[in-house]
Amino acid sequence: MCSINIRQANIHDFKELTEIWFNASVKAHDFIPESYWENNKVNMQDTYLPMSEVYLLENKNNIYGFIALVGNRIAALFVAPEQQGKGLGKLLINHVKSIRDNLELNVYQQNTNSVKFYDSVGFEITEETFDEDTQSKEFLMRWERVFK
Repeated sequence: MCSINIRQANIHDFKELTEIWFNASVKAHDFIPESYWENNKVNMQDTYLPMSEVYLLENKNNIYGFIALVGNRIAALFVAPEQQGKGLGKLLINHVKSIRDNLELNVYQQNTNSVKFYDSVGFEITEETFDEDTQSKEFLMRWERVFK
């Protein structure tokens, strides 16, 4: 892969980011009905992404993934399914770590690949939570910069 660029997303990117979110969500969350993700596409594109600080990964005109922050909370981190496993999620995490001193996120407990990923980039499970919308158990995970 040639040069990868991280930039702040804008309203013109949200339709494509929503497609990445949908495709990656369906793949990673087979324990949640696909209809849940389908029913939330409009909210993702028109409400959640616009209210977030969103950074995307691109190469020329191709967008490969994105991370969305609301304050110090990672509200979303998604990489296009065909681009997963290439270190792109780690690039996005490292980018937001460079602009925040602490971060937190919720991840579904059944999404073991994501739990392992967040653990590998320095996040620690701090509590168990429950997502009412999907009736699924989650972990709250946190990362904090260590000042030396």
